Amino acid sequence: MGTGHVLTEPDVIAAYGIDWTGRFQGTPAAVIRPADCAEAAAVVSHCKKAGFAIVPQGGNTGLVGGGVPLEGEIVLSLRRLSWVADVDHQGGQLTAGAGTTIGGIQSAANASGWDYGVDLGSRGSATIGGTIATNAGGLQVLRHGPTRAQLLGVEAVLGTGVTISHLGGLIKDNTGYDLGGLLCGSEGTLGVVTSARVRLVPPNPDRVVAVVAFSSSAAAVEAALFLRRSLPDLQSLEFFVDPGLALVCQVTGMARPFPDRHSAYLLIEVAGQRDPMPAMSEALDSTHAIEDVAVATDAPRRAQLWRYREGHTEAINSLGAPHKLDVTLPSQALADFIDQIPGIVNDADPRATTWLFGHAADGNVHVNITGVGSDDLTVDDRVLVFAAGLGGSISAEHGIGRAKQPWLHLNRSNEEIATFRRIKDALDPAGILNPNVLLPAM
Repeated sequence: MGTGHVLTEPDVIAAYGIDWTGRFQGTPAAVIRPADCAEAAAVVSHCKKAGFAIVPQGGNTGLVGGGVPLEGEIVLSLRRLSWVADVDHQGGQLTAGAGTTIGGIQSAANASGWDYGVDLGSRGSATIGGTIATNAGGLQVLRHGPTRAQLLGVEAVLGTGVTISHLGGLIKDNTGYDLGGLLCGSEGTLGVVTSARVRLVPPNPDRVVAVVAFSSSAAAVEAALFLRRSLPDLQSLEFFVDPGLALVCQVTGMARPFPDRHSAYLLIEVAGQRDPMPAMSEALDSTHAIEDVAVATDAPRRAQLWRYREGHTEAINSLGAPHKLDVTLPSQALADFIDQIPGIVNDADPRATTWLFGHAADGNVHVNITGVGSDDLTVDDRVLVFAAGLGGSISAEHGIGRAKQPWLHLNRSNEEIATFRRIKDALDPAGILNPNVLLPAM
């Protein structure tokens, strides 16, 4: 590896110590950049012997403080592990290094006549290693499932310094514990994923996108549930509300999609092997309470409609470091949560502004809050307690990280958390891998 990839200069390593939101900041003791699995294993083994804590880091696009050295840990940057190999053009699989971006995997898949089932707004910087660490979902969970559903095998360095590798890619392989499934969503606390074998999905070249306006959140949610039943080729089903749309248009300079304001919006994408427009039109004609519709079939206009939804994250960040609280609600509670949570937040802190958007198909609401201090957790508590009280999850796809540790008990029993600790003790007995995230402090 050489000393050239062991970074200690403060101005060089500063970017590795702050997350994408700007809310979580720390100073790494050093940044080490291995080029392959063997070098990563050597680093972990050395740190285990020396008692140095490690934070594995990919594209550093995390949103809950799970990938930054908040306690002065060493950052193990996997960005150099950026490659794609062993592409199976017939079977629809490939192997990628942990530092490969989701966009890079998509490009390699497309070049082989396939597509990758996970898509994110941060596709140009988020890495496969990071998305495995959080079991990222994204924009196509409805159709293809989250990252765990794409995994056919992993290579990883455990906290013991031992390397495990199971990259054969067999669709059926019931030969024991699914270690890849265990590492997926573990937030780098059990092992450092260095490469992964992923399944690919058939491309759906014919696409139509619509933004649909509704008079209320309840009407939008009801329509979303109807469309899930009515459109077998539904690729994505997103939602946002009018304040967020107004902010996106203000920040980007885009014109609003409709001349009138509406309370809530769905973005619908249908994709297939043949023209999906007739099915889309029939479904929308049967959907109640629609106030307006904008439809696009050509790529530039589809991208423009998508920008109304994907522009939310950057537009909100322009207001300062937000509290980002992604939650999942049961379908029957989704509309009530959307309607009530701004008032709950404002009651907790009148300075706070709530921005809501997310994935209507799977009940995932991204609650973004601006106007409050990074360390003020009052609004976080109100949001997470309310979501859990409605039968929801405090983390849909971003993970627990550092941001949500105090509330893990809302969704996991003492027995489950104790089991988590026993698993970590087995795979990381020295406790050096991301020791300050996910599991609450004892």
